[in-house]
Amino acid sequence: MDSSVAFATVPTRLGDVLAAVTEDGVAATHFRDDPRLRRRIADRLGMAAADDPARTAAVREELAAYFRGELKEFRVPIDWRLMSPLQRQVLGTLFADVPYGEVVTYGELAARSGTGVPARAIGSIMGGNPIPIIVPCHRVVASNGLGGFSGGDGVESKRWLLTLEGHLPPTLDWDM
Repeated sequence: MDSSVAFATVPTRLGDVLAAVTEDGVAATHFRDDPRLRRRIADRLGMAAADDPARTAAVREELAAYFRGELKEFRVPIDWRLMSPLQRQVLGTLFADVPYGEVVTYGELAARSGTGVPARAIGSIMGGNPIPIIVPCHRVVASNGLGGFSGGDGVESKRWLLTLEGHLPPTLDWDM
């Protein structure tokens, strides 16, 4: 049987979050859903798209629960194949070692990952994370503030996620 990727969309406060799930697990997420993006992900994976709601059920449920503030740890399997070995080491460290509601600086993550790469390179790896939210690149911050964020609406999406997780206090315009 040929390998395939199944897609699901989860409506959230930050937009319709797309999840791409292979037989091995979640391979990609994105803050927007778009047919061209689905094709690009399927092409990068070298897989045909499949309609498989059963395969995407767990990630749909977990993402929805996370955005409701009810899920603190994702348990869906991760398919790391879209990452280089260096990305896998850094993002795997982030996934395993930085729990809900906590943050780490770019420099601290560089040290924890044991890769020897500078903090600036950690920022580039976060920007290339194919599985944001589940592999929580929003939890990596600059030593003097939030730092950047390439997902969703940029730093405002990062701020929203960190507020959801209780790391930042709600602002006057906080709306779930």
